[in-house]
Amino acid sequence: MNLASLTGNPELLPGLMAALAAFAAILVVGWPYLARDHLGQRMQKIASEREFVRVRERERLNAVKKPASLRQEPKKIFTEIVGRFRLARQSGGGELVPMLRMAGYRGQGPVTTYLAARVIAPAVMFAGTLFYVFVVLQLEHPPIAKLGMAVAAAGLGYYAPALYVKNKISKRQKAIRRAWPDALDLLLICVESGMAIESAFRKVSEEIGSQSNELAEELSLTTAELAYLQDRRQAYENLGRRTALEAVRGVVTSLIQAEKYGTPLGQSLRVMAQESRDMRMSEAEKKAAALPPKLTVPMILFFLPVLFAIIITPAAIQMSGIN
Repeated sequence: MNLASLTGNPELLPGLMAALAAFAAILVVGWPYLARDHLGQRMQKIASEREFVRVRERERLNAVKKPASLRQEPKKIFTEIVGRFRLARQSGGGELVPMLRMAGYRGQGPVTTYLAARVIAPAVMFAGTLFYVFVVLQLEHPPIAKLGMAVAAAGLGYYAPALYVKNKISKRQKAIRRAWPDALDLLLICVESGMAIESAFRKVSEEIGSQSNELAEELSLTTAELAYLQDRRQAYENLGRRTALEAVRGVVTSLIQAEKYGTPLGQSLRVMAQESRDMRMSEAEKKAAALPPKLTVPMILFFLPVLFAIIITPAAIQMSGIN
């Protein structure tokens, strides 16, 4: 059948059009059954994966006996030691609890552990030193001298927990100091975008966690305190006490003034962020300037003898061959 036959026989054209229309209708009706439902398959896979994740997370939560918390529960033996020697009164006031908070330890558990360690560490150091001096070394010194060594080791064990906590505080402050300028930049962006200070702290704590877990933890605690404390000034002051850094205290002062007088916070945050970056750069420059004197002794002890040996050895060999 060609175009000439259709023009010669006009009755065939309506029939052909009707046949095409019927074929198109059948194709349209039957297309959902003929084509594969990729979207349905993907949605079914997503639903099955969601169910699998739900079951897995439920099993994981059921396996965990205690919820995650920043507070640590003390061990039973530490609690018994503190109760037997009546050491709890030492944590009632003073600088113990703030010092442990500055190191990142919160709650009654770290306080009990610290007090018990000040009793256990001297006893362990005293017994270990006695065994090492009398049995292992077998020194020829008088027994009173050996006993003095053990007493000195016990005294060192008494101060060892405090030294450990101070070292922990120093490392924590160093980590916070490094990430603080970047946190201020993020806080400035959030504040100038119109976010409330609680939302800004929460957002910064989420973003700064990849750089400094310590700072993210402190900002998260500040966000929680802003939510439940009646006096918002107390939340800001607690942040300054926990970190004990001048840069953080400056920002805390600006936040308190902005909260009290309604002053704009963006400009002060921008200035303090620039100051924090300058302080970080000056510290890096100080460390770089102190590096050459520190390398003098290692170079004298390790590099120069090897260099002299490399230079003098060939000449010594030639001289010995000539002789």
